[in-house]
Amino acid sequence: MLRSEKSALSRAFWLGIVAYVVPSFVIAYPWHLTVFAPAYRELAMYRDDVIVPFGLLSMLIQGAAFSWAYPRLFPERRSVLRHGLAYGLMIGLLSWSFTTLAVAAKNVMTSVPAYLALETGFTLLQFAVVGPLIALAHRR
Repeated sequence: MLRSEKSALSRAFWLGIVAYVVPSFVIAYPWHLTVFAPAYRELAMYRDDVIVPFGLLSMLIQGAAFSWAYPRLFPERRSVLRHGLAYGLMIGLLSWSFTTLAVAAKNVMTSVPAYLALETGFTLLQFAVVGPLIALAHRR
């Protein structure tokens, strides 16, 4: 691999992380802590004083994994929108399985259906946005 190709891959990797972290934070913070905060409080399952840096660290780890995986799963990157939405669906389903289903299965909350509805809506929005953005970061 040529040095310029490695540099482009490295640049795409870091851009992919940014493409995941920035919109995820921009969507997650108001979703969980302002717009739907009363609904989450009614679920009685979260801390009153959330630790935002932990959420950011989680997003950075996820962003690195998702950015690393994209070019391996979509080596032929012809359509940013089509591949990005497909990727968003794939990683969104994976994320939903451990951020929504597993949490609903393990945590005490006042309403599992309400939690599933809130988190499913969030996950759909988040990955409809970040999937295409990660694809855009890795476009050729």
